[in-house]
This record gives sequence, C-alpha cells and structure tokens, in this order.
Amino acid sequence: LLELAPEMERLGLGIEPFGGGAVAVRETPALLGPVDAAAMLRDILDELDDLGDSHSVQARIEAVLSRVACHGSIRSGRRMQPDEMNALLREMEVTPHSGQCNHGRPTYVELKLADIERLFGRT
Repeated sequence: LLELAPEMERLGLGIEPFGGGAVAVRETPALLGPVDAAAMLRDILDELDDLGDSHSVQARIEAVLSRVACHGSIRSGRRMQPDEMNALLREMEVTPHSGQCNHGRPTYVELKLADIERLFGRT
C-alpha cells in the first residue's frame, strides 16, 4: 500500500507509515465527504490483492479509484427520503452504464408484477 502512496496522494488520499505495520490516514478525497477510513483502506487492500503484481501501476490505481468511488455511493440499508430517491433515479437515467457499479454488480433489478406477486405468495 505504501508503495502507491505518492499516486494516492495525487488523488487526495494521504497515507503514511505509523509504525508496526500500521498506516495513518492524513487526508481523504474531499469529493467523498466523510468516510470510514479504515473500511476504505481495507477495500483498497482487497482490490490490490485481487489484482496482484501483474497489472500496471496505472491499472491498479484505477481499480483503487473504483473502490474509493464506492465509498461515496449509497449503501445497502441506507434510508432515503422520497426526494433523494427521485433525484438518484433521474441521475441514473442520464448516466451511462448506471445499471452496474464499478465492479460490475447490478445497481437495480427489474421485477414484473408476477415476480412481486410470487414473492408475496399470491400465485
């Protein structure tokens, strides 16, 4: 992680060694707002581990950015007000590839009336 510190610094993520294998997070990208720095670093480490050394530094940084972007996203279980839901849907309508997250997972599913009826035991 520390070998990528200069690249991460340019992206707004300031990290430095803290002793004993620990890392101190000095700053996070302002665009993300308040973040859980520990969870974000775990996600970044997971992403770097998944990629291994076979990818270029640029590819690894781009993957890390995708992970970091997820920290600014709306998470499962978060309660939203109707106006927030509407704004999100309107934004998704005009955003290319909004049907999946940066990791390829779907951001929504389509349920037909028959699907909903089956879920509630009405068929």
